[in-house]
Amino acid sequence: MFVAASTRCFSDVDFWQALSLITDLEYDKVDIYLDENGSLKPSYVAAQPDEFYSELREKTRLSPISMTLAHEIEIDQFTSLCKLAKTMRITQINVPSAVVGTPFNSEIDRLKQLVKTALTEGVRVAIRTEAGRLSADAHTAAELCDAVEGLGLGFDPSYYLGEERFEATLDLIKNHPSHIFLRDSTQNQLQVQVGLGEVDYARLISHLEKHRYNRALSVELLPDQMDKEQRTLELRKLRMLIDSLL
Repeated sequence: MFVAASTRCFSDVDFWQALSLITDLEYDKVDIYLDENGSLKPSYVAAQPDEFYSELREKTRLSPISMTLAHEIEIDQFTSLCKLAKTMRITQINVPSAVVGTPFNSEIDRLKQLVKTALTEGVRVAIRTEAGRLSADAHTAAELCDAVEGLGLGFDPSYYLGEERFEATLDLIKNHPSHIFLRDSTQNQLQVQVGLGEVDYARLISHLEKHRYNRALSVELLPDQMDKEQRTLELRKLRMLIDSLL
């Protein structure tokens, strides 16, 4: 396992500035967050992948380890991102699952197409657990991964707090995680200062080690739910905490 930071942590500033800030906080790996309403648009990257990669190599020493999409995109854009991921030696793209109410079989068909497209370039697709989506229910998330061969799970423990629920969720999804999103949270608040929340990092990492998880522990803070003056401190604290447990 290794620690990374998501550019979503600084999605309210210029993307290149976000990379510089993450570097200054002594992270060396990054999850690239793409949002049509954010600082780095998937349509922009998909339209000019070579230019984006060239600029990335020029402006940062960070190693990109994954891409995370904020929303569904057109299949031609997704195909372009998969080709770019292969060039960048990125092996994972995290995508949202469909919204609650979407027929299960329709979602399976959509995910199968994404997985097939990505595997052509040697890239793995994972659905991230997220409120308001089919993956918000751990049973459904696991069933989707079981139904779509090659599909991984981007697990965010912030949505499954409470000792009994947390343990039950870990047991349900134990064979599926291929990416972990981290911040500190409580059952009533999605993001709080590190140390004031209920995320049991030690138990989570112990569980992941038991099941031979060897991928990213990605710090993903939400800029709209925190004091921006505290953001760099929180990122540093969480990196140091995770490092101490590895």
